[in-house]
Amino acid sequence: MADPETDQLKSRAAGGTEHSWCKAVPGGTGITALAILLSKAPDFSLLQAALHKLQNAHPILRSRLHFDPDTNTFSFVTSQNPYLQLQTFDLSSTSIILQGLPNPETVSVSVSPFHLIFEHQLNLNTWHDPDPSSDTDLFFASVYTLSNDEWVVTLRLHTAVCDRTSAVALLRKLLELTGGGREKELREEEELISLGIEDMIPTGKANKPFWARGVNMLGYSLNSLRLTNLNFIDADSPRSSELVRLHLPAYHTSQIIAACESREIKVSGALAAAALIAAHSYKRLPDGQWAKYGVTTLVDCRSNLDPVLPADHIGFYHSAILNTHDLNGRETLWEVAERTYKAYANAKNYNKHFSDMADLNFLMCRAIENPGLTPSGSLRTSLVSVFEDCVIDESNQLYQEMGVKDCLGCGSAHGVGPSIALFHTIRDGRLDCACVYPSPLHSREQILELVEAMKRILMDGCATETE
Repeated sequence: MADPETDQLKSRAAGGTEHSWCKAVPGGTGITALAILLSKAPDFSLLQAALHKLQNAHPILRSRLHFDPDTNTFSFVTSQNPYLQLQTFDLSSTSIILQGLPNPETVSVSVSPFHLIFEHQLNLNTWHDPDPSSDTDLFFASVYTLSNDEWVVTLRLHTAVCDRTSAVALLRKLLELTGGGREKELREEEELISLGIEDMIPTGKANKPFWARGVNMLGYSLNSLRLTNLNFIDADSPRSSELVRLHLPAYHTSQIIAACESREIKVSGALAAAALIAAHSYKRLPDGQWAKYGVTTLVDCRSNLDPVLPADHIGFYHSAILNTHDLNGRETLWEVAERTYKAYANAKNYNKHFSDMADLNFLMCRAIENPGLTPSGSLRTSLVSVFEDCVIDESNQLYQEMGVKDCLGCGSAHGVGPSIALFHTIRDGRLDCACVYPSPLHSREQILELVEAMKRILMDGCATETE
């Protein structure tokens, strides 16, 4: 007789991009982490109920990852009922966790317990060793007690089912569901998990002649060998993801936004440019010597898919465009910002975020399988990655009711990926950019120096606008 529980399970194979993330996550890239720092104790039962409502509303969140070793494929197995159980850590348990974490390498900056707990979550890799005998949960939630008046609520998800847009939507929905200590309802979505991004690309947008695909693959491969990397500190030791935050005051943030708008570019262009200039300066190359750097720009494709997906549709619907840029150290911020953003925008206009999707996924998997194809086995594919659009986050009455003091959200990058991954938010009018890097391939001290240089470059760029 069939098992009634089994009858309730539904599944679909992972799409091409999802499969690439399933291959990347065991090595350390693709753990999506979110954290909220609260000054008021959360209601655990209300939070648990809200998490189940999120799973009910989004079938992909109540799915588990299945690995078939015979075909080397992954699939999502969705149960009818939510399964997530909130983990809670009291003051003593949290203290033990914090004491067991590696101390920051430099004493020149204070790393808060909130920051350390977030990095801890960013490196909890439930998926490091796919087990064909059991399916693995894709969604986890925890609460840590930092003190008698501070708590951290964290969400951790597999990136294959939760891109940055999904993460922002989940965080906002969770706050809405638990705000004010009142249980609220959430509309239910479709019964089945939706298709992968490849199956939703509009007809003709991903087309590319076979010969052109071969030429592009060769171009990507040759360019990767010519790319200049940030100096590696330790390329042999096991890696983890760490982050440094770049903050700009509201005054300078508004100037950056205005300067970008006047040039018809986005803030992502200015951030990528600041990273390139800072890295080139850090290399201390002979004056005027040229170097080639890679910039990966991530684009949310939801509005360009068929059918069009709303911003709160959970899943992975981003694509990437990789561009290379030559610098000699004499460029200005705005010169490089315009060049990097317009190169990206031009590629997007030619649908390269769709037509090159399979190529980039293939090359990412090749690098994972053969680290020796990358410099020093570093698995670095570009200097910097940045999202085309920034997240806008404004404090409101709900934040006050819940005692929200700080928020963080980003993905791990210590497997295959860039030297520095930028996750930028305009929070209450101020730029707040989480800069994630692989440690000890790069050190905290090294990235702090780079991020401080980026901040100076951005602020100097603001100064030139007012002269």
